[in-house]
Formats: sequence, C-alpha cells, structure tokens
Amino acid sequence: MAKKSLNLCFFWHMHQPDYRGSDGVMSMPWVFLHAIKDYYEMPWLLSRYKGLKATFNITPPLIEQLNLYKDPLQNDYFLSLWEMHPSKLDDEARSWLIKTCKSTQYETMIKPIEHFRELYQKEALNEDELIDFEVLFMLAWCGNYLRQENTLVKKLFKKKRDFTQADKIELLQTLCAFVETILPFYARLQKEGVISLSTTPYNHPILPLLLNMENAKRANEHTVLPDNPMSLREDAIEQVERSIALYEETFGTKPTGFWPAEGAVDEESVAIYKERGLSWIATDEAILFRSLEDETRANLYKPYTYNGMSIGFRDHGLSDLIGFNYRFKSGHDASEHFMHVVEPIAKEHDDATLFVILDGENAWEFFANNAYDFFSALYARFSKTAWCKTVTMDEVSKLKNRGVLEKLAPGSWIHGNFDTWSGNAEKNRAWELIYQTKRDVNNYAGTITEEVAEKIKFHFLASECSDWFWWYGDDHVTEFGLEFDALFREHLINIYHLLHMQPPTDLFIPIISHKSSVSFLLKPQSPITPLIDGKISSFFEWLGSGSIDESKLYSTMDRVRGPIEKIHYGHNDKTVFLAFEGEIASLEMSRLHLQVIIEETGEQLSFSMKKSHDDNGTQLAIDERVELALSREHFKENSTVHLRFEIVQGEEIIQTMPGYGALFIDLDETYAKNWFV
Repeated sequence: MAKKSLNLCFFWHMHQPDYRGSDGVMSMPWVFLHAIKDYYEMPWLLSRYKGLKATFNITPPLIEQLNLYKDPLQNDYFLSLWEMHPSKLDDEARSWLIKTCKSTQYETMIKPIEHFRELYQKEALNEDELIDFEVLFMLAWCGNYLRQENTLVKKLFKKKRDFTQADKIELLQTLCAFVETILPFYARLQKEGVISLSTTPYNHPILPLLLNMENAKRANEHTVLPDNPMSLREDAIEQVERSIALYEETFGTKPTGFWPAEGAVDEESVAIYKERGLSWIATDEAILFRSLEDETRANLYKPYTYNGMSIGFRDHGLSDLIGFNYRFKSGHDASEHFMHVVEPIAKEHDDATLFVILDGENAWEFFANNAYDFFSALYARFSKTAWCKTVTMDEVSKLKNRGVLEKLAPGSWIHGNFDTWSGNAEKNRAWELIYQTKRDVNNYAGTITEEVAEKIKFHFLASECSDWFWWYGDDHVTEFGLEFDALFREHLINIYHLLHMQPPTDLFIPIISHKSSVSFLLKPQSPITPLIDGKISSFFEWLGSGSIDESKLYSTMDRVRGPIEKIHYGHNDKTVFLAFEGEIASLEMSRLHLQVIIEETGEQLSFSMKKSHDDNGTQLAIDERVELALSREHFKENSTVHLRFEIVQGEEIIQTMPGYGALFIDLDETYAKNWFV
C-alpha cells in the first residue's frame, strides 16, 4: 500500500514552578540551569532544519522568572552563593551549594567531564577545588548551542581545570546575557512561521478544579473531595486573563492557543478560553476516549472540535517513547524506531494528524549529549521523508479533516483524571487551607487599599499552582518536599499578614508531615538506571522507582522498629536496583550482613555491610544509604521474582523486609501504562 501523508505535530511544554518566596528571590536554580541547557537549545535544534515546524508552550511562571536574570545575584539564591569566593561561604551555605551541584545527573552530565567526575568523588574540597567544581557544574549544564557557539564556554571547556574566581564571574555574566536572548528568539521564530507559541493559565493551576471540585469525582468516582469546597471561578478567569496579558506583553501579540496546565480540561474551562479569543487547546488521548459514548469511534489521528474549540489529543504511547524509552538507545536507533512506529499510522489513515506532546526540558539530561544526537538524527530523517510533514498547532486548527465532540469529559493527561492534585488527604488539606483563607478574606470587614488587594490576589493565584499538590501525598517523592510545602503555605500566611490578622495555627503546620498510615507501597513508574554509590545525590537519579515505606507498617502492623525505614526499587533490562534508607550511620557495619532471598529459586545472596561489593554486574555500596544492583542473571528465566531481605547481625535477624511479605517485581513490565511526562 502506498504511503499517505501524515501531519506530525510536535508540542514541547516548557514549565518550571515559581520558586520565588515572599522576598521575590528564587530559592532553587532550575529555571537558570534549564535556560542554559534547554530553553534556547530546543527551538535552535529545530531551526537548523529547513521546513521543520513545532509548537512550544511557555508558562507564565517561566517567563517571569527568566526575566529576573537581568539581576541574577539579587533574584537567585543559588547564584548569589555560586558567585561568591568560597572563603566567604559559611558552612551551611557551602554544604547546600555542594549538595545542589551534586544533584546533577551523574552518567550523562558528570561522568563525561573527567575533572568534574574526579571532584564529585571527593569527600572534601579545598577552595581552589570548589571553584573548579562550581565552574564545571555550570559548564555541564551548558547545552550544545553554548558549547558550539559561545566563545567563553568553549575556552573554559578547553581549559578543563585550574579555574579562577574571575572565570566564574565572567561565565555568570556571559550566561545571564545569553538567558536574555531566549524569549526574543522564540518571538523571532514565531514571526518566521517556524513555531507556534502558546501559554498556560497564569500560575499553572488545574483550572477544572478551581471551577468546580466536583470535577475530581466526575473524572474518578472513587475520589474523596476536600471538606466544604467552594468554586474559585473568579480566580480561574483571572488566571486565564493574566496569562493572556503577560503573553501579549512578552511576544507582542495575543496567544491563539493554550496548553491547559497538565492537560486538564472540562467543558466550563473551554468556554472561558473561547470567550477570550483562543482557538485551540491540547490534552491527552484518555480525554478523547472518555468523551465518546463508543470508544471504537475514536480516531486519535485527527483534530476534533468541541463547542467551536479545536482540540489536539496527544498520542500517549508515542510521546512517552521519547520521554522515557529513547534515552536507552543511540540517536540513530531511536530515530529509526520512531519512524518505524509512525509509518503504519501514515499508511492506515487518510490525512492523519499525529500529536506528540511532552515535557520539553526535564527528559534530556537522561540522554547522552543532552539528546543532541537523537534530535539531529530525527530531524534529519524528517527532512528526507516526503510522506511526513511537521505542522504547528496553529496550522492544525485550520485543517478540515476533523471530528466533532458533543461533550468533553473532565480530566488531565495523567491517567485521565485529577488524582495527582486531589483526593489524597494531604492534597485535600492544601485545598481546605485555600478555602479557609478565601472565606476569611471574603468575611474581612476592614478597609483594603487597591495595592493590598492586588497583593492578596497575587498570593491566592500563586497558592493555586498545580506544582504544590504534585508533591503532596504518596504518588511523588522529592527531597525538596518540605521546601515546596513551605512555599505553598507562605503564600496563604502572607495574605493574613497583609490584612494585619494573625494567621491560623494550621498554616504553620507542615502538610507534608501528615502521611497516610495505609498507603505504604508506591509501584515503579518507569525503568531506572541509577549510579550505585550509596549517596542520596539526586532525586532524578531514582525518578520512576517504586518505594515501600516500612515506617508506615510499624503503626499499621504494630511491628518492632528496625533500622531500615524505606526501600526504593526498580529495574531495567539488565539489572534490578534497590536502595535501603534509615538509621544507616548508627549501624555496626562490621557485624552486619544483608541477605537477599530469591523465593523462586531459593537462592540466598549475602553481602557484608562492612565493605562495597562489585562482581559480574552485582554491586553494593554503603554511605548515606545502602544501594544494591542485582544482575538479572540471578533470576535465570523467571519473568517475575519475589524478593525478601534480612538484616543479620551474627546469628540474629534484626529486621525482615518488606514487612508485609515479599517484594514482587515483574521483570517483563514496561511500565507503559504508568508513564507520563
């Protein structure tokens, strides 16, 4: 059968949470680091290939924070420390600075730079070594555009070591000047027709939940709603209108389309978008399937119209191939695989339009060379493929081959529901605090100036950001959870301060400490390939792993407490990975052994906790925690495995894990049903 034409719509979502505290200073450096690595590089990679097009979504918190780097030392706490000479840092600042630098992805960003790798392994750094470490950290985050085109970055890479304080200062000035070119670059490419640009409601809120919390139950009937919810419709409209105004101020024209935060949609939010002149939005395939009475009628490979709004529905599987799978392949093999998967769509559908939508920043640090090889191979392939044409969302909104929806189901691009932001006790508690604060403000009898009213509105909108709710509950874990929690509650506390009222005691109690005593098991989300070094070096290193919270089993099962409090686990096609956290420093390592029992074969593996182990793909490392890599050779031909673990001291078993029995791992599991980006 002859190949038919295929419209391929790449849609890259660029977003960072708002890291600004009440003082306006960003507490974390991720906006800057992704700016020098990804935000310019992604459209630049596309623009190198004539005729290729894509759509980029840039959120308001990202726009506003990028603009702060005109004065980096006043606006970014990390950079204010990084710029100092090491002799001026106190112990706490020095420790936090090094910890943040070490959070860099090891295999793809640290390991390829020899001196960076050497310094990373050292327990302590003198002042000259710390300057080298800081410069190499920043160079590691520099993307391929800077490495190829920037004179200073090239010179410092060539120098390799023995950097000076003057090198640091010059590098920071150069990079901040570069950051200022990013948004104008997007504006130019949009004017040239290479890209479409869109944005998101102002503070990246889940708009359907602001409008009506009942949407959470409509998307999942088992969801438990917060107590005494209220509609925040006025805030929802404000979130949309402020975003449109900022976009127009930044790019000189009004947006034509929106990416609803997290692809979250419902019929009421679509009406709000339409009333304000937007012509298109995008979301996930799960919403399309739930919007049709008969799912067999769903044709994922064309745009749809609902109530006059053009909607593109994301191919979940293909998007996740890029976000999660292709980092394990060479650029050539990944691009060939993608085209092999896409080709049947072009053959089987007339005038097909395929929507590939994913995060445009976080995945690439897990790829070799920041995914440069992958994108170069993929874009070159598109340039030579006559039957595949890349299009923008603006162009898609004008296509005639489209379906019509009579209704639009509420939901998001994560499992088609809103459970990531509601339903859990912690998530609901955050909503309840917003409602409580909103009612107190509505009942306030005093006089409020326009300036104070505007500040109160700012803090309400900021508190409604989806990112706070992401880290509440048991579905996602980060070592910066308490920081996110504090930033959320600080917005509500500031509202009371603006009214000269005493904030309720509840707002000073961390939400994230109130953990469910029932939910102790989080299943893996994706394959993992962490560095086995015993260090808690990076949240992203174990991103996608499962976890067992043994501490929760102590209360639910009235068990005797052991030294291990939490187990992380996951696997790839060669290895099973485990990490054990708890009171590691207090253990008498010289007398302890970790026993691993494989129930299918009866094999027992014993590892002395006195020293590291590395033999034929099986590794053990102990430092801040115990990390273990087991070669899948131990599991023979088994596609599933049940593991039990024992901490043994002499003849005494002082802890058996997991507390509920055996850890089940499906070695054939691809995790495709759990992946999202």
